[in-house]
Amino acid sequence: MRSASEATPWALWLRTALAMGVTPSAFWRLSLREWRALAQTESAFARADLDALLARFPDEQQ
Repeated sequence: MRSASEATPWALWLRTALAMGVTPSAFWRLSLREWRALAQTESAFARADLDALLARFPDEQQ
């Protein structure tokens, strides 16, 4: 069985928070749910998404 320090990458999470501009004291006050909301990444922008935007907002012809 892994120890708690091995199971949770605290150092990585703290470095990530600092890179986002979160102070150490604010990081340690975050709930796990709040941290996950901050740290989650959005999915990549797909070609279909770009096509939908181009259809909705076409370039103006000059």
